[in-house]
Amino acid sequence: MSSKKNQLSAEQQDQLLSVLEARFENNSKRHEGLEWHKIQAKLEANPDKIWSLDEMERTEGEPDVVGYNKETDQYIFVDCSVESPKGRRSFCYDHEALEKRKEHKPKDSAINKAAEMGIEILTEEQYRDLQKLGKFDAKTSSWIVTPPDIRKLGGALFSDFRYNTVFVYHNGADSYYAARGFRGRLLV
Repeated sequence: MSSKKNQLSAEQQDQLLSVLEARFENNSKRHEGLEWHKIQAKLEANPDKIWSLDEMERTEGEPDVVGYNKETDQYIFVDCSVESPKGRRSFCYDHEALEKRKEHKPKDSAINKAAEMGIEILTEEQYRDLQKLGKFDAKTSSWIVTPPDIRKLGGALFSDFRYNTVFVYHNGADSYYAARGFRGRLLV
């Protein structure tokens, strides 16, 4: 159920759908065989998902369709900005890490912000799949879902693309950098 707070006006919705359609048409290799009119119909039936996509767009994630799950009848949107979304950088990993910092706290955490936006951060597998569609994060990095065993020990994982290779690294979950953000995923 969506709240009025998380809905766009008809004008805002039309504007966003135009941006998404243009991106869809300009990047057809990301979603071969999919048809925009079917995706738009699903979006129009789910205004809360449109709001989440608008949040992805507003924070410079450039969301686009990267697949379709036949079993669940859901389209998969992922942030396809060349670098980690500018409006989602300088965040630590999660709320626990944010609370742990006593000085120089970041403005938020990746997990908190993703939840607020109604999206999920990418897993390592999803991040690697995205890299098959282009070269992303050649100058930045993105937090990815961290296994509980690593997180319990204070760590968190992030990835980037260097030397034609996807790298997965670790850092303290409470760390944050101007060049590290997170990429989101939304099922519609």
